[in-house]
Amino acid sequence: MPCNFLDFCEYQTNKLVRIQSFKLGSLKWTLNVVILMFICIMMFWNKEYQEYDLVVSSVTTKVKGAALTQVPDIGEMLWDVVDHSGTSQEKNSFLVVTNVVVTKKQRTGKCPEEPPHGKVCRTDKDCQKGHWDQRSHGVQTGVCVKFDRTRKTCEVDAWCPIESKTKPPRPALLGSSENFTVLIKNNIRFPAFNYIRRNILPTMTDKYLKSCTFSRQTDPFCPIFRLGDIVQEARENFSEMAVEGGVIGIQIMWNCNLDRLFHRCLPTYSFRRLDEKESNRTLYPGLNFRFAKYYRENGVEERTLFKAYGIRFDVMVFGKAGKFSIIQLIIYIGSTLSYYALTTIFIDWLITTSCYAKEARQNYSERKFESVRDKIQGLFSVSFVDESHVRVVKKPQKKRLQEARPISCHTRKDGAMCMRALLSVVQTPPGREVELMEVADRPAWCLCGHCAPRPAPQEQLCCRQSHGPCITTSAAFPPLVLSRPILESALLYREPLMDLPKGDPARLLRHCAYRLYIDWRFGDAQGDACPVIPSCCVQRIRGQYPSLDEHYRGLKPGVTPPTHSPSDTVL
Repeated sequence: MPCNFLDFCEYQTNKLVRIQSFKLGSLKWTLNVVILMFICIMMFWNKEYQEYDLVVSSVTTKVKGAALTQVPDIGEMLWDVVDHSGTSQEKNSFLVVTNVVVTKKQRTGKCPEEPPHGKVCRTDKDCQKGHWDQRSHGVQTGVCVKFDRTRKTCEVDAWCPIESKTKPPRPALLGSSENFTVLIKNNIRFPAFNYIRRNILPTMTDKYLKSCTFSRQTDPFCPIFRLGDIVQEARENFSEMAVEGGVIGIQIMWNCNLDRLFHRCLPTYSFRRLDEKESNRTLYPGLNFRFAKYYRENGVEERTLFKAYGIRFDVMVFGKAGKFSIIQLIIYIGSTLSYYALTTIFIDWLITTSCYAKEARQNYSERKFESVRDKIQGLFSVSFVDESHVRVVKKPQKKRLQEARPISCHTRKDGAMCMRALLSVVQTPPGREVELMEVADRPAWCLCGHCAPRPAPQEQLCCRQSHGPCITTSAAFPPLVLSRPILESALLYREPLMDLPKGDPARLLRHCAYRLYIDWRFGDAQGDACPVIPSCCVQRIRGQYPSLDEHYRGLKPGVTPPTHSPSDTVL
């Protein structure tokens, strides 16, 4: 198919159907207003008119606090910041020691391994020199030595005496650490807006920072936190958690509005426990680590080993900033315009359901929807005299057309040609009529008594759906279909300069009679379907205007008669 450049200069638009209805109009505008309110509420609630950027941040912490504890086998021991918080430092987190197990006066040497970490033995053959595993405190020497009165274990090269106590003391030795404080300094930046801020607000003075403590009710922006309050905000008990340790998350949320009229950029703090709380009753509970203090005594290096339990506080920063953007507003408006299609979809569905009047539903469907079918399907339209509508059926293969089930029904609409014929009937005297004779060998599908046998299934059609008088016996049939003056007038009406042949123009008159019958009984309701004239009517028309050679073309399946010429017909 050749390409025409002018095809690119065309514009196509959809066809709309306007329904004059107060109910539908009110429903339409009600739904539109509801959708508009929803769009506006969501736009202002979620600030869809803003462009957003995610936060980039850095965190530093400073813990303050001191405690004096009574450590078993050592006595009083002072813990300051270096002792309880300086042993383990990680990015964006800090740790406070809350409990310890102490093993003092350790020096390198040979000693029996502690069961169950060491291997229980009977002779030196049970020990392997140089062996070590993840539960051992040292490297085996290959010698089996006495551990106590009843057991022997493999000797190891290790720091002796080996750490023996495994369970932390209760209550925690540094339980007073809940009164320690921490200063959290959080610097944030939103790169897209080049906006910089920190949680120490410009209005905060040095005097204020020396006296304030965070409180959700009274001072929610103070960057200094009491550890006991943090654990309590996380809905945990500090005394219980301090025994074996754990992990607490400090979440700083920055939700910033950078518009001038509604500018707001303040931090909000929330707290939660991060480690599995139930782990306190399972393997490897809490949080612990080891460190040692080394010294020399009598020229020999010794150490005091500390197994420390503590609470680690992880500072996590989240947030985003929004600022008005005309591009985002246009994108949001464009994306929400599709919501208005819901009104059309809902009303169209409502009209096509039983919730709406049947007559209005039928009228609306006929105007809005235009059915187009492939002509290869072979659709036929059938009109029975005892029915007020026109049936559309598929081409029958073996079944008679009389028995075919309709796939749709349409209201018959009188054509203009039929109305003109009625006017001619009033003014034109009746012509010669052929006497109507009963058919002797009437087929089984005939219900009117005047149908002749037909070989093709698509031609086996009667004018009635139930038993009764034939349409050809109607007083209107001869003047509307058979009258020669009316047929000649109809031919000249369509082609004013047509030269009617002299003599017996039976073919033209016969085909015009077919067209008049179709216009009378089908009107404009057949659409793309091929109208089929009942056998009794075909027989009557052929009897009135017979072919000279008695040869008739018959019904041509899949051929739809043109409407512009009465001389072309399906029969």
